[in-house]
Amino acid sequence: MATCDECGKHENLPYQCRRCGQTFCAEHRLPENHACPGLSEWDDPSGVFDSGFDDSVNDAGGSEGVVERLTSTGGPLGYFRDNMAFVFLGLMWVTFALEWVVLLLAGQRTFIDIFALSSSNPFYVWTWFTSVFAHSPYNFFHIVGNSIVLYFFGPLVEKYIGSRKFAALFLGSGILAGLSHVGIGILLEPGVPTAVLGASGAIFAVLGVLTVLNPSLKIYLYFLIPVPLWLFTLGFAGISVVFFLQPGAAGNLGQGNVAHFAHLVGLVIGLAYGRRVKGRFRVPNKLSFGGGGGGGGMGGPGRRF
Repeated sequence: MATCDECGKHENLPYQCRRCGQTFCAEHRLPENHACPGLSEWDDPSGVFDSGFDDSVNDAGGSEGVVERLTSTGGPLGYFRDNMAFVFLGLMWVTFALEWVVLLLAGQRTFIDIFALSSSNPFYVWTWFTSVFAHSPYNFFHIVGNSIVLYFFGPLVEKYIGSRKFAALFLGSGILAGLSHVGIGILLEPGVPTAVLGASGAIFAVLGVLTVLNPSLKIYLYFLIPVPLWLFTLGFAGISVVFFLQPGAAGNLGQGNVAHFAHLVGLVIGLAYGRRVKGRFRVPNKLSFGGGGGGGGMGGPGRRF
């Protein structure tokens, strides 16, 4: 049995909206009956109604028109519409497999040059991107933890702000978090090489956005302990601040090789962006998975390499 997110009615056979992810009774299952954010896209002919028959009439010669045609329903890249969180999730695991191939065939030095954003080579621009999707090959929890958070939280944020803005948020925050970590390392410990990899900066940005949009969202820490999202985020932020200021304490607890400053940068970006977009639509008051149950997980740390 689930509870309708619109009227609070208990429903034995609930409906889950594929657009906004919320759970509803029979009366409120239609998008127009629960103010679904997807209704705002019904005036997008290239995404819903356009068959391509009158393309010659419409002025779609610009880059915006090309992108819309490619990503519209039925377009060659239509899958990426509303699925960028899962695309990034897949890229993380593909990159993880490639890391092992490079390590085994080319060695550690090549691995760092390809995947790690490093103070030794900060202008290897490709590492700004690859480091967001790469994770420590020696710590399986690193990628698993980030994957859990992206799987549960990413689609909620993406449905709220749209796929293109979600992609920009994820990549932009991940890159800025990595560059900030390397930069602060150069300032505080000049001459000491530092490198970073992992999606944790981007993951914390997603977490920050959702925390602003719905701080009371209930999640289940380790799938067992119910906590409000604001407390979860506050706890992680507090830990990151303490461990960044007290690296000795972090090392004693096995967290000395973690990019805590990157976590904080990503979180600040997410909180700021969340404040900017808050109020456009309503977000779910719980995580729904498989028909209305709550769920959630704890994200893994970003790793220094």
